[in-house]
Amino acid sequence: MRPTERRLLITGANGFVGRHLCAESIKRGWQVRAALRSAASVCSGAESVVVGQIDEQTDWTNALRDVDTIIHLAARVHVMRDDADDPLREYRRFNTRATERLARCAAAAAVKRLVFVSTIKVNGEETLGGHRYKESDAPAPQDSYGVSKWEAEEAIRRVAEKTKLQAVIVRSPLAYGAGVKGNFKQMLNVLARGIPLPFASVRNLRSFVSVGNLVDALVACASHPAAAGQTYLLSDGDDISTPELLRQLGAALGHPARLLPCPPALLRLVGRLTGRSDQVERLLGSLQIDSDKIRRELQWAPPVNLQDGLRQTAEWYQRTDP
Repeated sequence: MRPTERRLLITGANGFVGRHLCAESIKRGWQVRAALRSAASVCSGAESVVVGQIDEQTDWTNALRDVDTIIHLAARVHVMRDDADDPLREYRRFNTRATERLARCAAAAAVKRLVFVSTIKVNGEETLGGHRYKESDAPAPQDSYGVSKWEAEEAIRRVAEKTKLQAVIVRSPLAYGAGVKGNFKQMLNVLARGIPLPFASVRNLRSFVSVGNLVDALVACASHPAAAGQTYLLSDGDDISTPELLRQLGAALGHPARLLPCPPALLRLVGRLTGRSDQVERLLGSLQIDSDKIRRELQWAPPVNLQDGLRQTAEWYQRTDP
């Protein structure tokens, strides 16, 4: 569906996903306004508006003027080692209460639809026995970030129930692609340096989503009539084990992964002893997602398969980090 003279507000527009979303939305004919914390360049063709810190006190008046649709990406992101005195309080401030304020202001400004980018961590941290997370599963967030996102979802739903605002919630797993940062970028760094990794004995399956697929799905959620009021789980649809992920990325980089056998139980023990259990478990455990609902209801199909997405990510990395 191609929008006609419709204005899309994107928060978090200068982030990894936001930059891709801005460019693709403009390409598809949206008038894009980027909500920024401070003056900064945005993608060509986008209007920018400075809103300051995005929290429970943000003044959205100028940003929401004449806006039809919002895609809300801005958040206090998940980090492996949080040094805040009270992480849950900080996550609630920037993720829960900030999102609720945006939803209330959007409803008051007669915005038609708010697409909220949540996280698969609302469902939980791990799937067992071949189970795939579904929208119908009871939420079971295990950390402060996941709790804050679940509470934000609930706040948006409450606002939507009392107003004409249409809420769409998208729970995403780890996204990768050109410009990726964090743990995925670290994995590319390790592979490029030829460092041996003790994961040859791992037998897990995890779902990921390429940034191209995530952006394509978000645009569909912003425009498709059937998306109103729905929650969708998203993935590439091709689950992969940690050693196979490393092998494919290494091959694409031209630095074959050097994988060594090591019992997963020993790796978990090392994780506990070093205080890195969460990081280790994300490499050893399974996390599989069923994305059939969005495919069925919105007739959505990922434009990029996993193999091509990993190859494109490796090509970007080689261009920027020779």
